[in-house]
Amino acid sequence: MKATRMAGHLIRRLHQKSTQVFASKLQQEGLDLTPVQFSAMDAIRSVPGLDQAQIATLIAYDRATIGGVIDRLEKKGLVVRTVSTKDRRAREVRLTEAGNELFQKALPVVFNLQNDILDGLDDVSRDVFLKLIETALREDKA
Repeated sequence: MKATRMAGHLIRRLHQKSTQVFASKLQQEGLDLTPVQFSAMDAIRSVPGLDQAQIATLIAYDRATIGGVIDRLEKKGLVVRTVSTKDRRAREVRLTEAGNELFQKALPVVFNLQNDILDGLDDVSRDVFLKLIETALREDKA
């Protein structure tokens, strides 16, 4: 089997395409977010008051580097961290009004660019592909 036909190589190339499409489409709209920042904001919006470790778990991101993602969102004025009432060592993260507004502007753009990532597939093939990825990523294959 040629290396260029191996799953890891093809996944890396698709990830590169996904990241490029995401950056290009958001930049066209004047929106300054990375895919990970968008995912973190989606988690924060869905479950306000999460701490950084919970955000990392929810978006399947490295716990050691999520702090930098949250730092950048905070510097942009998109999130605010406060001391947790449940655990004084933890910081709860919430979207600011500006963060919520930016997320609402980005959401339809991100939704619409999904087809551009898999533009070589028809609707049926895209659905099958996404189901296969979900199956491959499922951790509890029991």
